[in-house]
Order: sequence, then structure tokens, then C-alpha cells
Amino acid sequence: MEHLIHSRVKNIEISGIRKFFNMVANRPDLISLTIGQPDFPTPEHVKEAGKQAITDNFTTYTHNAGFLELRQAACDFIREKYGLDYHPNEVIATVGASEALDITFRTILEKGTEVILPGPVYPGYEPLIRLCGAKPVYIDTRSNGFRLSAELIAPHLNERTRCIVLPYPSNPTGATLSEQELQEIAALVKGRPIWVVSDEIYSELVYNGRHHSIAKWLREQTVVINGLSKSHSMTGWRVGFVFAPSFVTKHMIKVHQYSVSCTSSVSQKAALAALTIGKNDAEAMRSQYKERMEYAYNRLINMGLKVEKPSGAFYLFPSIAAFGQSSFDFALDVVNKAGVALVPGSAFSEYGEGHVRLSYAYSLDTLKEGLDRLERYIKERQ
Repeated sequence: MEHLIHSRVKNIEISGIRKFFNMVANRPDLISLTIGQPDFPTPEHVKEAGKQAITDNFTTYTHNAGFLELRQAACDFIREKYGLDYHPNEVIATVGASEALDITFRTILEKGTEVILPGPVYPGYEPLIRLCGAKPVYIDTRSNGFRLSAELIAPHLNERTRCIVLPYPSNPTGATLSEQELQEIAALVKGRPIWVVSDEIYSELVYNGRHHSIAKWLREQTVVINGLSKSHSMTGWRVGFVFAPSFVTKHMIKVHQYSVSCTSSVSQKAALAALTIGKNDAEAMRSQYKERMEYAYNRLINMGLKVEKPSGAFYLFPSIAAFGQSSFDFALDVVNKAGVALVPGSAFSEYGEGHVRLSYAYSLDTLKEGLDRLERYIKERQ
């Protein structure tokens, strides 16, 4: 009966991040620096709000888009933090940012349309795009500090271009875009029949200054994706948000409704606490991530590895090209000989080849042990 499985589903694969993690996860005494999951507990006031929701029997369906107070709080949050002006009918609470991306692509993409992606990039976009019958078009950003720019985008625009994905701060590189870079992209796209999907899930984890969203200059053509997984250490609560003009969200809500009906009511109550009582919860976490980033970055530099200094998220993406191995073979060798797991750069498209991703969403003690092992391995190979 397998021949009856949809060809698009058969032709996509499990994320290279998870594939490598699952392959090495059961090795004894392994230090894993692979997964992009905060190591902080969910803040207490957020957990208490979830418990109270259960006690109060707030355990039924909500409005498909999320209950009104939560949507208003989400609008207030991004207005205060990023200067973006949205109304409750322009936001949908989703099952994580992943579902927000899914309903966005299924709403705006059609067979034969093209989506521009910066390479290297988080591997979760391409499968969703291909499931819609659309085609991902990768742009090599390695010569521009892993940043997409108007100059890089322009030659790839054509009548099939439907969407440009701006995933900044970036997974896997930690790169961010400046106000000027965003304004230049906005000027290039403005008035064309092209959407920008701005994935801002790491917006609260920017180290130098404030996060900027292209929606500030291109509101009517932008879909903003965000959520609480990274900012409030709520990965398992599965709460994301999609912000877009009402003429788009009124169609997105149909896809969302038939997929999940609504986001968990209990998680929605916890999310309300995160966006109100805990609107500044990310500050303490961000401070520790920055400390870890500086530590890990300096360790890698002292090992002789070339690496761009991140300005957001919690990843480093050092080059291992000098070792003459594929990123997969290098990462596997480090697991076998040093007991450290890093993600092969090839998991992030062909443009990630020659690099590995290191997540510093781990304690300093874990980072120190992992980097000590990696340093010994590097010295033995030099």
C-alpha cells in the first residue's frame, strides 16, 4: 500500500538536525551541543497561570484564533517591543511557530510558485514549501556574513516569485539584519506581488540593540511569525503567533481551523501571563546567552576555527573546511573520538556544507566540557 502515499510526503525527509541527534543520542558520556532548546525552566508565573487554567476549568475550545485577551496582549507586546501596529483580528495563536509557518505557506503558495530562502537556513522551511507544490530557491549568503540583502535577492526575482523568507535572527548562524538592510529589501519588494515571511522567533534574543522587523516598512506584504518557545523557554507549551493584514488572516484562519481548531486553551492562559506579567522574562535569559556566546566564541577562535560572531539567537556556525571532510563526516568523527555532538552544516542546505552548528543553549559547565573535548580533538588533528 505504500505506493498510495502522496509523492510529496515520500520525497521529504526528517530534519537533518533531528536525524543526527537521534543517531548519536544513546552514546554514553556524550556531550550534546545540538538542540536549539532553552535550558531554563519556564518562568514560575507562566506555569502558575497554566495550573490555574486547569483549576478554573479553562479546558474547552477557544475562538479559533485564540481568546481575545491573548490576541490583544500579543498585539500590545510587539507594539511595545518592536513598534509594530496590529489589531486582534490580525493575529492568530498557533501551535508553535511551526504551525504558523505551515498555515502561512498553505495560504499564500501555489504549485509552481517560488520561495526565496537564504542559505544556510533552518531546515524546516523547505519541506513545508514542497508540500505546497512550490519550489525553494536558495541564495548563497556566505560572502555577506550569512545575511540576505536586496542586492543578493534582486537577480532571483521573476514572475514565479511568491515569497521571500527572512529568518532573522538566524538559525544556524546567529546573524541579524540592520534597519538599513531591511529597508533596502522592503524598497525592492514594495508594490510587487511578493510576500515576505519574516520568521522572528528569536526576536527577544538580540545582543546588540533592538530587534527590527521588516513589517515596520512593508506591513501590507509581510507575514510575521513569532512565538514563546525561545523567549520564554516554553517549547513544550506550543504557542506561536502569526501577524498579518486582516485580508490574509481571514483566509489563514480557515487553514488553521481545519488543522487544529485552536491552540491548547491551557497553553493560551500561560501565554497570556508570559506576554503580560512576564513580558521582560527574556532579559535575564538573554544576558546569560550572551555570556555563553562570548565564552564559546572566544574558545572557538582560540582553537583556530573561523567563525562569525553571532548577534542573536543561540548558535555558532564555525567553518571546518580546513579539515577536508564533509560536515557530516567531521561531526561523526567528533562524536566518535571526542564524545561531542555538533550538527553537520549540510543539515542547513548545501550552503551550510563546510560548517558545523554549535548550540550554546546549555550551561557554562556543559559548554566548557564540550569545548575542552573539541579543543583536544582539534589539537590532535593539527
